[in-house]
Amino acid sequence: MLSGVVESFDAHRGDGWLLSDDGERFYFHCVAIADGTRSVALGQRVGATRIVGHLGRDEASALISLG
Repeated sequence: MLSGVVESFDAHRGDGWLLSDDGERFYFHCVAIADGTRSVALGQRVGATRIVGHLGRDEASALISLG
């Protein structure tokens, strides 16, 4: 599992970027938020699973709040 903070999130588009603790950036879509809220706060600390998305790039999935 990777962990980090939500660097950006566009509620209208439903996507954003997670900045991991080791400095890597991962794209995510709102359907990847595990609690089903489809929204996440900027700066929120989250955990996620690293996957290869449909465009062949590394993405964050199954985002969960870490507090």
